[in-house]
Amino acid sequence: MTTTTPRFDAVQIGDELPPLSVPITVPLIAGGAIATRDYFPGHHDLEAAKALGSPHIFMNILTTNGLVQRFVQAWAGPEARLLDLKIKLGAPNYPGDTMVFSGAVTDRRVSDRTVDITLKGKNSMGSHVTGTVRVALA
Repeated sequence: MTTTTPRFDAVQIGDELPPLSVPITVPLIAGGAIATRDYFPGHHDLEAAKALGSPHIFMNILTTNGLVQRFVQAWAGPEARLLDLKIKLGAPNYPGDTMVFSGAVTDRRVSDRTVDITLKGKNSMGSHVTGTVRVALA
């Protein structure tokens, strides 16, 4: 994670964010569900998940949302403000897999010194999450 925030004037459309690999584990999935008060059994109970037709417990959207924020904030630094976040889920995240985030700057607004980051988080089954995040820079 960076300890400095990129200056708006130094950021250009097409700039890529450093990739981030996130190992998907049972503690990450269950802990994320509990931390977000999502007690749906498919997020922490293997037998309940299997009864739903799932091979294992699966990550909830709020944990994914937090990981998206982690990915962008690691690039943007401590002085940046995340203003808007829009995500869409795809393939589920199951324990034993790895999700790899990638993203790039796709828009710049001089009027409010913001940039849009378009991102995706892929696992072995395809895209788990896609989206955009608007970030205010100094």
